[in-house]
Amino acid sequence: QAQLVESGGGLVQPGGSLRLSCAASVSIFSITAMGWYRQAPGKQRELVATVASSGSTDYADSVKGRFTISRDNAKNTVSLQMNNLKPEDTAVYYCNVKGRARPTFPTRDYWGQGTQVTVSS
Repeated sequence: QAQLVESGGGLVQPGGSLRLSCAASVSIFSITAMGWYRQAPGKQRELVATVASSGSTDYADSVKGRFTISRDNAKNTVSLQMNNLKPEDTAVYYCNVKGRARPTFPTRDYWGQGTQVTVSS
């Protein structure tokens, strides 16, 4: 079973909305941060939004005011509400979690398999 399970990707029209969700498996301990990255064809993977355990958030300038990230610490899940979507938002979106498989292991990055988001008429 994948350690990060993503859902919510799909095809939407410009101006539409979409909600992405990511759930970390129980094998990941001490999660300190969760977030979303995206990669469009021919471009490098870029940060979209992150949220720390404290609730502090960070957004890419291109999505501020349109996207909202939220986290459920008890369930080890993170969601990304995307509103007023634009064609330039089209990309594969990847969930990212910073945690560890055992308390004695160092913290590292976990990545989801990616979910396609396409914004087009």
